[in-house]
Amino acid sequence: MQRLTRILAGPAIVGLMAALAACTVDSRSTASTDGDTIKIGVTFDQPGLGWKAPAGAADPTGFDIEVARYVAHDLGYSDVKFVEAPTAERETMIEEDKVDLVIAAYSITDARKKLVSFAGPYLVAGQDLLVPVNSDVTGPDALNGRTVCSVSQSTAAQKIKDDYSKDVHLQEAETYAQCIDSLTAGAVDAVTADNVILAGYASQPQYAGKLKVVGEPFSTERYGVGLKLGDVGLCTRVNEALTRMISSGEWQQAFDRTLGVAGFVPDPAENPPTLDACT
Repeated sequence: MQRLTRILAGPAIVGLMAALAACTVDSRSTASTDGDTIKIGVTFDQPGLGWKAPAGAADPTGFDIEVARYVAHDLGYSDVKFVEAPTAERETMIEEDKVDLVIAAYSITDARKKLVSFAGPYLVAGQDLLVPVNSDVTGPDALNGRTVCSVSQSTAAQKIKDDYSKDVHLQEAETYAQCIDSLTAGAVDAVTADNVILAGYASQPQYAGKLKVVGEPFSTERYGVGLKLGDVGLCTRVNEALTRMISSGEWQQAFDRTLGVAGFVPDPAENPPTLDACT
């Protein structure tokens, strides 16, 4: 696999530091912690990002998990408690203090920013399609009359509703794993989600030679770290941690041993990303 350039360009560093400088730090963090433990919401059903084997591994694995561990330790916590954060429940979990952060392929959107704040982004992906290897679907414009599965309340599901609902039959599920099961059973023609998520599933041994990612992304998904609305202090500290992770090379190393193994190749013009200012 072609590796991302390890050396960040000068403008990218300037952008990162400018974003941090623009963050005001007058607001004190309101994160609810338990001693030396921080609670972070992650996914358990996304290979390469946040994956917990059905056999019951102690902790999930994946790129999001690596980012979560780095951020937690940079913030000074010696222990991380991973809590499963289903797509439809992420905002509620943050609002009700069930978690301190959410690092779960959580796309930054204007609608979500009305409910939670975001640090980052720490990864930029794009919506794509997963189909059987013999499928003639070449992109979203080839979905006329097809049945497509996505996760309820995901940005992928919303985009299908907004842009293709007249011609596409949308089936919504609670998890991506349920969508994959429907696809392999022939109940749907495609699964739509971010390309990084789909690549993780396509790389699983049981799907080798059966499923493929179309490879024509049709959106830009900027993954952020979700936190309590208006907590500028915590946002600033997380951005500082992400900046150190990127500039130290730890971001690239984490990517290589997780998503890199899954064969995912992100857009090098967007990754590693420049962080937004905390507001």
